[in-house]
Amino acid sequence: MPNKFEDIKAEKDGLDVLPDIARYARQGWEAISDDDKVRMKWYGLFFRKHTPGLFMLRIRIPNGIATTQQLRGLAELADDFCRSELHITTRQQLQLRWFRIEDVPEIFRRLVGLGLDSRQTGMDNVRNVIGCPLAGLTAHELFDASPVVRQLTARLVGNREFTNLPRKFNVAITACPENCVHLESQDIALTPAEKWAGDGSFTKGFNVLVGGKMGSGGFTQAEWLDAFVPPQDAAGLCVEIIRLFRDYGPRESRSRARLAFLLEEWGIDRFRSELEQRLGRSLPAAGWDLRRPRESDHIGVAPQQEPGKYSVGLLVPVGRLTSHNVSALADLADHYGSGEVRLSPGQNVILTGIADHRLPELLAQPLLLHLRPDPPPAARGTVACTGVGLCDLAMTDTKHDALAVAQRLDRRGLRRPISINWSGCPAGCGNHHLADIGLQGAKARVDGDVVEVYQIFVGGRAGRAARAGTEMLNNVPASDVPDVIERLAAAREAGVDLVDAAGEIAAERKQSDQAAA
Repeated sequence: MPNKFEDIKAEKDGLDVLPDIARYARQGWEAISDDDKVRMKWYGLFFRKHTPGLFMLRIRIPNGIATTQQLRGLAELADDFCRSELHITTRQQLQLRWFRIEDVPEIFRRLVGLGLDSRQTGMDNVRNVIGCPLAGLTAHELFDASPVVRQLTARLVGNREFTNLPRKFNVAITACPENCVHLESQDIALTPAEKWAGDGSFTKGFNVLVGGKMGSGGFTQAEWLDAFVPPQDAAGLCVEIIRLFRDYGPRESRSRARLAFLLEEWGIDRFRSELEQRLGRSLPAAGWDLRRPRESDHIGVAPQQEPGKYSVGLLVPVGRLTSHNVSALADLADHYGSGEVRLSPGQNVILTGIADHRLPELLAQPLLLHLRPDPPPAARGTVACTGVGLCDLAMTDTKHDALAVAQRLDRRGLRRPISINWSGCPAGCGNHHLADIGLQGAKARVDGDVVEVYQIFVGGRAGRAARAGTEMLNNVPASDVPDVIERLAAAREAGVDLVDAAGEIAAERKQSDQAAA
């Protein structure tokens, strides 16, 4: 039997809720029906039960490429309606918070003027399509894949053919070999590849991965489709995969409605055969995978393809920006760079097109004392989802906890890079399964009180040799987490395997609990 969300979608398409949003803006938030609270997410508009009357808006920024005009406009919106605060997400988007339903028509009007869109950034839609934040610029890429991101986005957004999927759908498209996006956790991931053309040359394009996910029962690594697609056919291939999911994806249980579960039922061979039938042609076998072993976050100063031009990647602590930060970034991008700012899946920002002779002056700007191009290891490797109070699913205050732990570790003086990813619930928006240390928030009863706790995973890794972290510590109270992570980080600095270190800590905690009992 279909779940209640299928009934909501059957009654009215999510894109049809816009007149209701305008009506609620006149009537007030108390008038919003429960079903329309769901449908409003088709416009990226989220009712927050922890802050009744105050809303969140998720803004689609394909490939994370934003102009300075767009950033200034968003900063003005944040000042006028959102307590001067913006958040970068792990899907290269920006989120506005703290505004009222009465403000929404004006916010939407201004977004249109900025060339920005919030449609289909929530619920059962294809979310923001992500890619290498330096697409078209990095000296290492095979080719610029951002046009494919834009082509696919244009085919999906506002198209009712794709507004009733069984569940959310994530897509990443990149020709960067440096593993700067988490391809392994995407429903569709197009990865840089070359294929022998038979005439003594190579064709550049993508290999195809399908069925990855973070939530809905934990991490599932995307499978090889054993298919190669050239850039000109890539958006069309993605569209047909999405249609297959729309038509055959399971809809009975929300927890088993992702593409991974259709692949589990069908198997990859049947899925590929059905896709080829829809395309009306056979897919060539996968090409040579060009991804390198290393991962990059594109933080710091790096040469671009154009001689004499550089990018400067800046750390944004836990992805949280003030409107003043955003306006200052836009000013720097106009004064020193190309007039655009790139957002990364690591919740950071990148200035581009900086002439080599202007680098010293840019690097001396006061803003870069806060948004640093040379951050210490723990701060650099920290990613955190929105957290409790600002997300209805989150059970822990991830951003607060993550920032405090990163600052503590960096005071300790770590030398080795380390990734520490925080998710406030099993949905895994912080990508915690693919980090050296991953934390998943929960609630548990400790000494008679219900408190915030974390499940701690260790040894995860993204990239060609991706693997999920191993869950080693359960129900660790948030108050104990800083000590646990400091011990894990210290053990890693000393060359101790994280699984062994976590096992030792788990044994000590179990012994202590038994003694207390």
